[in-house]
Amino acid sequence: MPRATNNPAARRRKNKVFKAAKGYIGRRGTLIRAATETVEKAWARSFGDRRKKKSLYRNIWVVRINAAAREHGLSYSRFISGLKQHGIALDRRQLAELAIHDPQGFKQLTDTVKAA
Repeated sequence: MPRATNNPAARRRKNKVFKAAKGYIGRRGTLIRAATETVEKAWARSFGDRRKKKSLYRNIWVVRINAAAREHGLSYSRFISGLKQHGIALDRRQLAELAIHDPQGFKQLTDTVKAA
């Protein structure tokens, strides 16, 4: 009696890796061991980078808010502190959008903060 190899499942596993390794150069795209190592590394990095992306966006929003606040004579920290004192609950994403798309509305916010 021939030994059982579970061939269909093994082939599916390999094909999943090769599909993910499509476009890789040389052995990384053709040999299962090299492809598996490269694909697993790529998946690990993409997992981490999905989390890193969130902090990168926050950094961009802070830079935009800071630039807009300084146009009106405020630093970023004084602007955010003033918003909190007045109980204005806008997150940094909304503030950055305001700064870009509605400069008049952002100016009103800075005037409110300055009045304190």
